[in-house]
Order: sequence, then C-alpha cells, then structure tokens
Amino acid sequence: MSRYLIDKYQALEAYTPGEQPRDMQYIKLNTNESPYPPAPGVVEAVREQAGRLELYSDPVCTELRDALAARYGVRRENVFVSNGSDDILNFAFMAFGGPRAFFPDISYGFYPVYAELHGIEAHSIPLRQDFSIDPSDFMALDGFIAIANPNAPTGMALGVAQIEDILSANPDHVVLIDEAYVDFGAESCVPLTAKYDNLLVVQTFSKSRSMAGARLGFAIAHEALIADLEKIKFSTNPYSVNRMTLAAGIATLKADEVCMENCRKVVETREATVARLRQLGFEVLPSKANFVFARHPHADGGFLYRQLKARGVLVRHFENPRIKDFLRITIGTPRQMEALIEKLGEILSGTGV
Repeated sequence: MSRYLIDKYQALEAYTPGEQPRDMQYIKLNTNESPYPPAPGVVEAVREQAGRLELYSDPVCTELRDALAARYGVRRENVFVSNGSDDILNFAFMAFGGPRAFFPDISYGFYPVYAELHGIEAHSIPLRQDFSIDPSDFMALDGFIAIANPNAPTGMALGVAQIEDILSANPDHVVLIDEAYVDFGAESCVPLTAKYDNLLVVQTFSKSRSMAGARLGFAIAHEALIADLEKIKFSTNPYSVNRMTLAAGIATLKADEVCMENCRKVVETREATVARLRQLGFEVLPSKANFVFARHPHADGGFLYRQLKARGVLVRHFENPRIKDFLRITIGTPRQMEALIEKLGEILSGTGV
C-alpha cells in the first residue's frame, strides 16, 4: 500500500476471491463455476465480434436488454446490464445504500466491502442457529437491505412470500435480492418487480449460464430504479460491457433451454452428492444453489480443505469462527464429485473416523 492512498481507503478490507492456483491441475470446486461449457453459438458469436474490436460496444446494451426483457416478461426499461453482477451490487450500494445498509452476517463477502467502500453504516444481522435467514429480522429497517437468495455460502433460500413480507415492511427503502444462484432450485422474485418499486433483483450469467469468464450481470426492477443505475453507470464507465460479452449474452439467451437443462443436471448431481456426503458422516445444509455447505463432526474444516488441496481437489474454506468447520463445495460433473467423495473417504479413514 502506497503512502498516496487517501485516508478513507487505508483500512479498507478488500474482498477475497476464490483462489485460482496454477501449480498443478486441480478439480476446481471452489468458485461456483459451471462444470459445463457455454451454450451452442456463444463461441461463434464471440469470434465474430472479436474481429470488430476497433468499434465501441453499445453502451445502452439494447439488443441484450430486449432479449432479457423477453425472457423475463418485462420491458427494456426494467432491465439493467453491466460488467458482472458484482458491478451492479457496487452501483446499488453507491446509489441506494446511504446512510445505512443491512444484510445477513454470514452472506456474500462483498456486501460489507461495498458498505465500507462507500462510507455506509453497515449492520450485519445474525443468521438463525440453523444458518437460515429470519425474515422478521429484516422488517421495518431504516436503510438499504441486501439479501442473497439463495444465500451464500449456505445455499439456503427464502420463499417469495417471505421476501414480499420484507418488501411490504420496508416501503421507503430499496431491497436488493441477489439471485446469483436462483436457477438451481429457488424461486425468483422477478415477478414482484411489477408490484414493488423498491425491489431490485440482481442476477448473473456466471453460474447457470456458464459465463463466469465473460463477466455479465443484469438487474430487473421498476424503471425508476433502472434509471438510477444507468445514471451511475454512465457517470463511471458507459462501455463497461464489451462487444464480445454482449454477443455472448445474446447467443446464450437464444439457447437458454440448454443452460436450464445444465442447471437440472447440476441439481441432480447436487442431490446425489449430498446423499454421499451424509453417508460419510457430514452435516449438509439444505441447498438451492450450485454448491453445498457441509461439515464433519469429527474433522476440522481447515484440515479437510488442506488435505483435499494436497490431493488435487479445491473447495472453499472460510475463517469466520462460526463457519470455520464448513466446506463450501461447488457441484461439478458426476465424475468430479465422485473424485471428491473418494478423496474425502481416504482422508477420513486416515484420521480414524
């Protein structure tokens, strides 16, 4: 850190992304990427636009917004597109987060970072003992609310009726529902955007549409909220979505049934993996995401993480004291999950469990 960094950023605790080691070939189950390739036509669409890089991309993202509007049954004015959902979360905290923001204490690690970055008074609300969100804790709060649904890293989800209770109880503040994992079994709140002008639903192409490397996210909300986000975007980087990513997004939506079928495959593999983990003695939280959150009563989470990594399998481990015994395990292909179970069995048998 240089001596030139201004004071308000000196103590900023940056978000820590999942590791991307290059020292060996790993089975990567640590960053919630899709185990399946992009939809048909995506690579060709990207290749075509790669030959036109001398031209700026469409800053309004018209064609992609129209495609998303058609897919989700809304109008173009209800859709915002930007450089990954993280970009949209950042804009949302910037636009709607002051003077205070509320979010679960165990959730997506970027929420407290954005609050600190923008000088917002952050309030983290503890999860229940079973790691679920208690909707009653989010009623009548005086500030911006951000909820990941399904939550990360637990994978647990609230129902739409519970989200609607929160919206009704906070009519004067924006409620952001981060649906990065919604396509793996949870229920989307997008239909509620027609009823509540304070609801901002954020999704991503990274997980269910196999485009983590492309960086493309979108939000659906009342047109006034979308206009607010557009104002922030056009005040920072109007060309934040490049030509190739726009083309990839459009091509993906044209083959959306392929992506949704891949989600069904992930869900099937997830349920089989949960059963196998429980046979090994793991406690596994009920997941509606493309990952599971699991702990073993007789094995430290950090130990299991290190032992798996040494055997060529990457999972995510967190140092937060309340969840330090858990592993967040991305659902890969059936073969990858079989390898995970095999390695865990070796590790546990070696410890006498």
